[in-house]
Amino acid sequence: MRRRHSCPTTPLVLLFVVAGLCAGQSGPSDFVARCAGCHGGDANGGERAPAIRRDRTDAQFIDIIRHGRPAAGMPAFNLPDADVQRLVAFIRATPPLAEPSRHLQNVRTIPFAEVAAPHAGDWPSYHGRLDGNRHSSLAQISANNISRLAPRWIFTIRGSDKLEMTPVVVDGVMYVTAVNEVFALDARNGHALWHFQRPRSRGLAGDAAGGINRGVAVLGTRVFLVTDNAHLLALDRGRGKLVWDVEMADSSQNYGATSAPLAVNDLIISGTSGGDEGARGFVAAYRADTGARVWRFWTVPSRDEPLAKTWAGAALEHGCTTAWLTGTYDPKLDLLYWTTGNPCPDYNGDERQGDNLYSDSVLALKPATGELRWHYQFTPHDLHDWDAEETPMLIDAPFDGAERHLLVQANRNGFFYVLDRSDGRLLQAKAFVDKLTWASGIGANGRPQLLPGAEPTAEGAHACPSVEGATNWFSTAFHPGTGLFYVIALEKCNIYTKSAAVWKAGESYYGGSTRRVPGETPRKYLRALDPRTGSRVWELPQSGPGSAWGGVLSTAGGVVFYADDSGDFAAADAATGRPLWRWAANATWKASPMTYLADGRQYVAIAGGPNVLAFALPAE
Repeated sequence: MRRRHSCPTTPLVLLFVVAGLCAGQSGPSDFVARCAGCHGGDANGGERAPAIRRDRTDAQFIDIIRHGRPAAGMPAFNLPDADVQRLVAFIRATPPLAEPSRHLQNVRTIPFAEVAAPHAGDWPSYHGRLDGNRHSSLAQISANNISRLAPRWIFTIRGSDKLEMTPVVVDGVMYVTAVNEVFALDARNGHALWHFQRPRSRGLAGDAAGGINRGVAVLGTRVFLVTDNAHLLALDRGRGKLVWDVEMADSSQNYGATSAPLAVNDLIISGTSGGDEGARGFVAAYRADTGARVWRFWTVPSRDEPLAKTWAGAALEHGCTTAWLTGTYDPKLDLLYWTTGNPCPDYNGDERQGDNLYSDSVLALKPATGELRWHYQFTPHDLHDWDAEETPMLIDAPFDGAERHLLVQANRNGFFYVLDRSDGRLLQAKAFVDKLTWASGIGANGRPQLLPGAEPTAEGAHACPSVEGATNWFSTAFHPGTGLFYVIALEKCNIYTKSAAVWKAGESYYGGSTRRVPGETPRKYLRALDPRTGSRVWELPQSGPGSAWGGVLSTAGGVVFYADDSGDFAAADAATGRPLWRWAANATWKASPMTYLADGRQYVAIAGGPNVLAFALPAE
């Protein structure tokens, strides 16, 4: 007697389950007889299961049948090949129900001038502002009334348990993403207006394989998204339909893409991921109207270039240094600022002797041509995976008695840097964490003053900060009213080990590893720094295991919002650090907050787990 399998009921599972899995037999008649009670007789949803998704390839359906999804409760099924093929064919032959027609009416063309100088309450780019400063002029929510702040709506992206994206909001429409997926939402209530999705790619390595996406860019009548396999897509902003699709790099060479692209004039600019997998890094610009590539700047030299002398050894061909995080732009100086990642192998520098330019650097490029104007390298010959993929924030503020065009960054290596962004000259660098053992300071020549004992060894070397860094890619903010820079800092060390490394497609290229320091208790802090001196003005310790990866947002209401290590979403007084408010989200944060107006009402939003959470004050 053939065994009959019961239908799984876990909602996540039922998004993936193939119709024929509900029966130990195959074919349309068996599906109707045994599975209609779960999926409906047409596979479009029944009492216990929703409609079967048709956006998967035959190979993906077969893989689900053969191997299941145990973590989500989906069992594997040992069926004859012919039965499996007939099940897939039945699914293909059964059309899905047509979704209700949903789109945006009268989509307005968003000129670049509005991306560079947004309308009040809009958040049209990854940081809301091209200067990378997550500070908002909105002040409805203030230190005086924040105790009344509460969740107003929640939108869940199913199948995405650790969202890293920042929502973009234009004209009352919010765009949120997961890997290879975009939703347009009504920013007032979180109702979906349209949805675009393509299947996740298979056979990827590193972050791309982990299903990371950090958001979109908006320009004209289009929304721009990178995919896990290093493609750049343009979608129609009204309906979410694909307009063009260009390959930025070959994913079989360990390339991927994870972060929001940046719109500058008529160009869409992006880098790629793969910075621990040996992919050769670059920044590239594409025409917003056609997707045609205009320029590409390689962050690792070829063998015949003069900079190859900074890579003495065999590692150059797979030197990593990918430019995976969204950059910033100064319209007045017409300079694009883009940061770069660590060199590879991460922990073994034997086959890459030298500074390894342009790893761990910030590049100032002409956006029209990709011409390099200047660079500054934070960590020459990095041996600890301390890439410079922290936001290169642009602020105009007094320094040394004069108003200056500054670039400020709290770097993963533990130092807070202030540069003149017109020429890259170092003005100041000071440690912003206490646990810092690899360098005693940054010299007048801009180079770190190295301390002995921090270089990885086969046995393991104790060094601080940890591989996660004193901070990382999550957002920072500068409040012009308080004159303070806000950063989430981590006090933690690691034992760094070194080993041999050979690059292989589909594998990481570390050349070593890290492990925890026995007995150490990591701790996160919200810290406020004075950019004029680099000194710490106040700090707010957090309770938790040191695992949160959420950033900060400051507002003209005198509030700094932050993703607390405890899992709470919280806020503090921007001037003093006094705790003001918190909400128990119970989230392992991987995203940073933003704020916007909808129908004249200020909201604060952040992604936590699979959810987009929007908060506001009660309606008057």
